[in-house]
Amino acid sequence: MNDDAEQQHPVQANPGYAAAQLAAAFRTALTHPDPQARRRGEERGRRWRAVLEGMASGLLTIGSRTPVAGLPAWVTPEVVRGGFATGAPSAGGPLLDFEVAAARRAGVPEERRELFRHFLTEDGLAHLHALLDSGRYEVTVPEEAALLTVAWLVRAGELDAALDLVEELAPFADRLRFSPRPCDRPAPPPDAVHRTTVADAAEALGRRRPSTAVETQREALAVWQPFGDELLRHWLEVTDARGHVHVPGPADPWHRRSAALLRRYRELADRHTLCTKHLKPKENLGILRGALEETVAGRDLPPRRLGLLGHAVASMVRRRGLPGSARHTALRREQSAQAALPSHHALARLVLRRMAGLPRDGGVSEVEPLLAPVDALEARASGVPEGAVVPAAVRRPVEAALSAPLGTLVERGVVPSAEVLAELVPQLVAAVTAAAHPEPVLRSLAAANYRAFRNRRSLLLLDLQRQVRVEELPWVRAVAGHRVGAGAEEVAATALRQLGGLAVHSFPGTILPNPLVRELSVLARQAELGAPFVEELAADIFMGTFTPKFLTAARIAAELLGGGSLYERYYAIDYAAVRNLAVVEASESVRRSQGARTSPGFAALCRERAARSAPGGGRARSSVAANGTVIEQAQILTTHNLATLVDRVGIDPGDGWAEQALRCFAAVCRLTGRVHRNPRPLGTVKDTAYAWRQLVFFLALCPPGEQRRVVDRLTEELARQPWHVRGRLAPAVTGLRQVAEGGAADDGDGRRLLGWTTGGHWLCEEPEPAGHGAAR
Repeated sequence: MNDDAEQQHPVQANPGYAAAQLAAAFRTALTHPDPQARRRGEERGRRWRAVLEGMASGLLTIGSRTPVAGLPAWVTPEVVRGGFATGAPSAGGPLLDFEVAAARRAGVPEERRELFRHFLTEDGLAHLHALLDSGRYEVTVPEEAALLTVAWLVRAGELDAALDLVEELAPFADRLRFSPRPCDRPAPPPDAVHRTTVADAAEALGRRRPSTAVETQREALAVWQPFGDELLRHWLEVTDARGHVHVPGPADPWHRRSAALLRRYRELADRHTLCTKHLKPKENLGILRGALEETVAGRDLPPRRLGLLGHAVASMVRRRGLPGSARHTALRREQSAQAALPSHHALARLVLRRMAGLPRDGGVSEVEPLLAPVDALEARASGVPEGAVVPAAVRRPVEAALSAPLGTLVERGVVPSAEVLAELVPQLVAAVTAAAHPEPVLRSLAAANYRAFRNRRSLLLLDLQRQVRVEELPWVRAVAGHRVGAGAEEVAATALRQLGGLAVHSFPGTILPNPLVRELSVLARQAELGAPFVEELAADIFMGTFTPKFLTAARIAAELLGGGSLYERYYAIDYAAVRNLAVVEASESVRRSQGARTSPGFAALCRERAARSAPGGGRARSSVAANGTVIEQAQILTTHNLATLVDRVGIDPGDGWAEQALRCFAAVCRLTGRVHRNPRPLGTVKDTAYAWRQLVFFLALCPPGEQRRVVDRLTEELARQPWHVRGRLAPAVTGLRQVAEGGAADDGDGRRLLGWTTGGHWLCEEPEPAGHGAAR
């Protein structure tokens, strides 16, 4: 959910959504054919029942950052889809195995409070110090870092800070798991970045099973087609040049060979049961076999049966050639090579053996040795042919575990989207966050805590509340004084610049996903850049207000793009008025001696602009779509973080803003192509408008002469697109050209491309084929 999800007054969220989710989980638990899916449905149902019961009893206040009565905001809640807390803390529940083992080892009752007290004794602290020094611990929820932090403070001589932390934790010691979980290997280095671990890759490979379809085809090629050739040769011995079959008398040796062939057939059928085509009486092989069984049994073949047999023999010869001919031999040689190819299952097992010695909880620094062709030694041990190549389906899980710089992972396709990039960023931010602690043991602990914190699911928040930040955790606050500022800001700024540039350059035309925005915000705070990053707000819960950082972001855009830039003119923005509004609201905030929670002026400006863009130019009625038009205007005014990244962070595209604009246009064309004959096109239209807005932004950073050259290239590229893409985008390109030449986007045949509308969208209208009707 968004940090700035909007609501005018604090209210309880509607329980209707939770009731619908409970019903869906109940249906899955009762009717799904997969037993595992039914079990997952039962678990989801348990959680949604807890949500509804908690809302009804008053235990839960859905929409609050402290949704569970009696638990402070820093406690990690169990959260289900939609941001609903269930009432259970993630670090709660029955004691886990490692806690039971720790209690038994210490000789204390198997209760969390007793275990908490034990870890504050001399023996308990010694155990925690040993874990800290060895690094052999895991932090899966942030609470598991709490007692390790107490131990570090005690050893650092910070006894008052340690006692204060214990005092804050103690009221929850009976419910929450504050003790760390030991593990066999040290935690991964703070700077390790990988999409999946060795354990994940091994699990994916281990799930591969022989493919029934592939093994059936292998059996057909290796067993039944060679047998069919033998059967065909046998019948050809008694077939004349005109295709007539003449079965010889009982004393002819041909009958003995017939009986031998049938015996071999039965042996093959007993051993090879996947392919059943040979059992079908209307198939050519079935016709030949059936006729042979009749003759071996001493029964004469009637004329109709003889004719069917002759037709099958002629059909097989016509299709593949005579057995032993050059054409037939080449075909069978190719099919034999196909049948000899190792299965994906066999190659997955071989790669698993190669991975056996690797640490399971980290990534792989080099994947090439794991994915090399099969060598002679492996071939002898496994039966897989020497030189066999590992196929893409087996390579993918291993490549996903590659541990390398983010840029390398993007280049190699391991990170295919901005959403996947957002999943990996916490690892990078954990390293940067931890780097502020010069002491190595505390640095590793801080990194482990941050990685666990970023697994915390966002809550549904109302009344302009924000999600809990890592610095609010009591054990993080307790060691905040041990952060070193000198140099830490520059490290964070460099990481922010690299990460922002990578996201913009690698995924052109893609809006920055909220998880990535949150990580950029963390780095910006650490770098002390004063760079506000704004999230994409959800139209279905938006209540018409914005936090002040939206106006701050718009002011930064005004500083970069004001004064008549192409972006300002294309979207008809008065950035001078935006700057004045920011000054006025800042003055009012100072006069009130406290920070404002909302920016009413910015919200009014967005509503006014949305009303001007609505069909007919009037104020749109309240709806999700109407909310979307207001949110889109906020994204236009702020450039949705692009101006902040360029002006405050200092990202550089490397090959110039013009090339970045062209990459965005490629994304625009690709997305517009998906609108064609799409029964639900509005989501794609919205994504197209995102990409188009980025194009206009990057183009606005180019000199005027280059802007016109880029628009010419856009026109040339559009001419190479399919007719329906050309027809839909022509008004948008025309509008952009008119702005570049000093006019307005909506003049004449031009159109300003926006994503949200309360009526029909012109991009969804079927364009004229323009003489290319055949292409339709």
